[in-house]
Amino acid sequence: MTNNPNTIRRKLMGTVVSDRMAKTRVVVITRFKKHPKYLKYYKVTRRFKAHDEANEYRIGDKVWIEETRPLSKEKRWNIVGKVEEKKGLAGASS
Repeated sequence: MTNNPNTIRRKLMGTVVSDRMAKTRVVVITRFKKHPKYLKYYKVTRRFKAHDEANEYRIGDKVWIEETRPLSKEKRWNIVGKVEEKKGLAGASS
C-alpha cells in the first residue's frame, strides 16, 4: 500500500470518555439517524479508540479525530486537535 497524499481521510468530532490507557483515548461520536419507515430521529453512538501521542487530552474534551493506518488491533484513528470553544455571551452579565 502506498502512502498517497491525495487520500481523503475521514474526520469526526467527538468527546473523550476514557483516558485510562497509555497514549490511547476512547472518543464517543454521537449522531442522529432518521428511521426509514417511521421517520423518527434516534441517537446512534459509536466509540473509537484514538491515538494520543502526548497524553494531553482528558475526559470531557471535545476533539477532532482522523482516520489513519491500523496502529493496533482496535486503534485506527488519530486525535488531530481540540475543538475550539466559542467564547461569547454565555458567561457575560450586564
